[in-house]
Amino acid sequence: MDPRTDASPQVPEETLLFVYGTAMSGGANHGLLDGCRFLGATRTGPGYDLVDLGGFPALLEGGETPVSGELYALDPTVLRLFDEMEDHPEYFRRTPIRLEDGREVVSYVLPERQGRPYPRIVCGSWREAHARSRPA
Repeated sequence: MDPRTDASPQVPEETLLFVYGTAMSGGANHGLLDGCRFLGATRTGPGYDLVDLGGFPALLEGGETPVSGELYALDPTVLRLFDEMEDHPEYFRRTPIRLEDGREVVSYVLPERQGRPYPRIVCGSWREAHARSRPA
């Protein structure tokens, strides 16, 4: 196989984005990822926390919890849409983070001073915490 034709490596125009809330499959904002390459379910390394802002979560640096989410490869147009949705850089900030497998990708992180007053999601999974809060 000619290595120049292998489509699996990241192309320079792509950004690897870790999503952990409403943009995950089944979430209200997942449609923004239509046409993007899904690279799998994954987790951050420890060193983060997930907090519940009400209708959506926020990722904070400096915590102690691995956070569960999904990884996607985005083109620049979709990345700009996410920047707008996340109000980058005024509210959330697109920030390099480290996954549990050592890869560095980007995600939207809330500054600690803004996120610390909110309840921590101890399990590190928005999907799991959200499922628990639904009536049976």
